[in-house]
Amino acid sequence: MFRVYFLGFLLLSLLIGCASGPSFKNDSVPAPSKKGGGYYLDDGPGDHPPENIDEIPNATPKVEPFHGRANQPYIALDNKYVPMTSFYPYKERGVASWYGKRYHGKKTSIGEVYDMYSMTGAHTTLPIPCYVRVTNTENNKSVIVRINDRGPFKKDRVIDLSFAAAYKLRLSDKGSGPVEVELIDPRQFSALKKTPDVLNEKIQEKDVATAQVKLAEETISTEPLYIQAGAFKNEKNADLLLKQLLDMKIENTPPFKKQFSEDLFHVVIGPFNSKDEANNIADLIKSKIKISIFVVTKEKN
Repeated sequence: MFRVYFLGFLLLSLLIGCASGPSFKNDSVPAPSKKGGGYYLDDGPGDHPPENIDEIPNATPKVEPFHGRANQPYIALDNKYVPMTSFYPYKERGVASWYGKRYHGKKTSIGEVYDMYSMTGAHTTLPIPCYVRVTNTENNKSVIVRINDRGPFKKDRVIDLSFAAAYKLRLSDKGSGPVEVELIDPRQFSALKKTPDVLNEKIQEKDVATAQVKLAEETISTEPLYIQAGAFKNEKNADLLLKQLLDMKIENTPPFKKQFSEDLFHVVIGPFNSKDEANNIADLIKSKIKISIFVVTKEKN
């Protein structure tokens, strides 16, 4: 796991710590091991874990201001990353890893103290702080975590989880595993009716997932399609991303534009005639720049 501190806009980044996801040599059931060995860089679950980690509650999505410095574009391991600065439907599948006692008590990218027994995670481009639902695609176990750190920076990794989150997904004994990560819009979450008991809490979580699907479906229509490449409070950041996109010289691509709306500078591409065409260009861009981009149905005005 890496810590990223931003010292200037795209000029340099300072990486503190180094882990690529602990690899276990323990083939037992997914209970936290109290023995050393078998962990990358002597990382692991700690010597005195809580009695029942499965009872640690999910993170509760709420509206929070985005951290200014930690959402600036940055460079890590020679790769450029452009974090999201607003909410758009996001869902991605990949490999999750986790980090434990080696970073327990140390600061995350936004200056908070990392607690390996809280429900948190790290992502390269999602806005921080934010909340995501992470589902183990092998056993369908699901948790909600709060993203408050940057990483992981290995190509095959989509998210780094706290030990508690990895344990509840039954990934802690493997070190990593396949997951689906979905961004939760806290405005949608808080609008749902809150209920007190455990049964109703499970129903509420299902309603949240339904609300997220509905939010994504609302972006699908017969209107012209656009790629939302980035949204920034700082116009210079939008100009830099626009220049990067133009420098790619992608053939047969609709215009690249910078537009201002909702107090943000948006970089958009379009219009496209079909969703497949837009997705193909989006995938090509993401293969060259580590960036979270989305296909939307309305051009920003």
